Amino acid sequence: MTAATPLSSSAAEALRPHAEQTYAAEIEALAKSDDRQRPPGWHLSPWAVAQYLLGGTLADGTEITPKYIGARRVIEVAVSTLATDRALLLIGVPGTAKTWLSEHLAAAISGDSTLLVQGTAGTAEEAIRYSWNYARLLAEGPSEEALVPSPIMTAMARGSIARVEELTRMPSDVQDALITVLSEKTLPVAELGTEVQAQRGFNLIATANDRDRGVNDLSSALRRRFNTVVLPVPDSANDEVEIVSRRVEQLGRSLDLPEVPASITEIRRVVTVFRELRSGVTEDGKTKVKSPSGTLSTAEAISVITNGIALAAHFGDGQLTPGDVASGIQGAVVQDRVSDGVAWDEYLETVVRERAEWRDFYRACREESA
Repeated sequence: MTAATPLSSSAAEALRPHAEQTYAAEIEALAKSDDRQRPPGWHLSPWAVAQYLLGGTLADGTEITPKYIGARRVIEVAVSTLATDRALLLIGVPGTAKTWLSEHLAAAISGDSTLLVQGTAGTAEEAIRYSWNYARLLAEGPSEEALVPSPIMTAMARGSIARVEELTRMPSDVQDALITVLSEKTLPVAELGTEVQAQRGFNLIATANDRDRGVNDLSSALRRRFNTVVLPVPDSANDEVEIVSRRVEQLGRSLDLPEVPASITEIRRVVTVFRELRSGVTEDGKTKVKSPSGTLSTAEAISVITNGIALAAHFGDGQLTPGDVASGIQGAVVQDRVSDGVAWDEYLETVVRERAEWRDFYRACREESA
């Protein structure tokens, strides 16, 4: 017989530690040097939260790594919203770091990013409000001991940040369970004749995307309770290359991948392909191309490069080559074998083939297609 696997494990052994675990030293250094006013219940001031997200060097020399690369104003608006009584809705196409940003905001503000509700078509109202330990409920009747609080109820009681992922994937009636929470800052427990009042420091971050199918529009009553911040795709190719480079390095360390230099040439090439296919025109603006059905997000570019590094490390010569990224990039582009296949073939022949410095990449993609 084998011993049972414990349900809890150390952060050091976790495949993906929470943000507050990975960046605990940075948060602690910011807290020590932070002499600005902190809203009630916040671990850091709004200025320090923005510094944690955007990166920089503290007075004592501590380097704060950037968690978000983009317009500073986007971060300032998001952080200042959470310092008010308005909830924050991060919206954008897939791959614009909505989940990543919400996690790091919660980690920096509350020191806990785990109070999370994952929205799906099957999410029930209990995930927003509370549920019951039915064994105790049947044996003892309704009681506080039989009550199972939702992450949102727990955040209200603690005065912490709660997170709701993919809000628009929830059924509309489940979404509207948030209205009382966000407007009255209370969550009634009718069975016990009581309520949970939100403590100072409580707020909520929700994410949603406006690209995928199967989403439910927010009611006007619920949307009014949010301040909406739209997260754009990276402004420039250089920004996107930097994002991909940083995340690939972080993922390589967390996955203990063998050391493989992440060729900036291949990263820039993948980013260029994705940006051109997303926009429907080449970087120089001279050639129009067909856009495939996929999102071709920055997150997918990170996945393509990380997979290429794994191939180079385990089955190649330890150097990232066009052949290592060709299969990943084709898989990301060709979601529909017919329409996307035509768009990809046309892009290879009219754009990639004409670039002399991309000949090796062209041959690798053609070999993959064959």
